[in-house]
Amino acid sequence: MTQDFTRPHDPDVVVVPDLQALDALNTVGTISYVLHLIVAVSALIPGGQFGPVLLIAALILDMVKRDAAVGTWHASHFRWRIRTVIVAALLYLVTAPLWFLFLFPGWLAWISISVWFLYRIVTGLMRMNKGLPMEISV
Repeated sequence: MTQDFTRPHDPDVVVVPDLQALDALNTVGTISYVLHLIVAVSALIPGGQFGPVLLIAALILDMVKRDAAVGTWHASHFRWRIRTVIVAALLYLVTAPLWFLFLFPGWLAWISISVWFLYRIVTGLMRMNKGLPMEISV
């Protein structure tokens, strides 16, 4: 039985989420977090050229599957991952000119953004494994 999370919640009705649906969301979330984790670690290690391909794959997976998470605690994790990728991409684009002007500031910006990205992915993965939603921050 699938659960329709788009209807308004009736306080007199107890909604029990479909455990198979939650398990499937957990699997998708784990795959996505692992792909993001590989990208985050490869961004800190020179020669991580496969990172962008995995990042795009993880982003597409999150965008396609996020509607299935509406009304569950998993929805916050989809938002968390998508926002993390978008903000990181914007930060990389804004700081890209530093690479052309000065190598050291570009390197510092890249490392800072990559560490922030890694922190968000590890934090999200840990909270998902505990069955906890993410905060609504960027």
